[in-house]
Amino acid sequence: MGKKKIIVAITGASGSIYAKLLLDNLQLLSDQIEKVGVVMSDNAKEVWRFELGHEDYNNYNFDFYQKMDFNAPFASGSAKYDTMIIIPCSMGTLGRIAHGISNDLISRAADVVLKERRKLIAVARDTPFSLIHLNNMKAVTEAGGIICPANPSFYNLPKTIEEVAQTVVSRVVDLAGLTQESYRWNE
Repeated sequence: MGKKKIIVAITGASGSIYAKLLLDNLQLLSDQIEKVGVVMSDNAKEVWRFELGHEDYNNYNFDFYQKMDFNAPFASGSAKYDTMIIIPCSMGTLGRIAHGISNDLISRAADVVLKERRKLIAVARDTPFSLIHLNNMKAVTEAGGIICPANPSFYNLPKTIEEVAQTVVSRVVDLAGLTQESYRWNE
């Protein structure tokens, strides 16, 4: 298995803990990764500061891109990024992707990943879902994307909020095709 090139998009939906844990996990799995490109919306930075109480997203040794930087390598399929993970994925972002509206780097990168038949994982973080949300999820799924709602599992008996959130992040890491140690049902 070759090393992966991964795009991480962080939107302004609640759930910054998922994004933080994913970035932490990707650092630990650096031997399986060639590159990580990160793009955050302005709202994502605000929500991160509000929910986590810091701006530690600045401390990761990944390539960060501005939300309108269409010169980012993954704005084109020729850069050959394998996987894009949108975590958390707002319903607005999902709607723009579902309808092919590439008005920022996040939606453009998702459009590229889908057109190139590569892996798009959208960690939807909203509840309840409206029919519009469900139809957008259906459209993205039909286009080849994976909708992975931020629904934690509890069969590993998590004791902290981080352990609960990690159950979602572990699924995302698995879906991205990376190998990690994590709880496996009945093993």
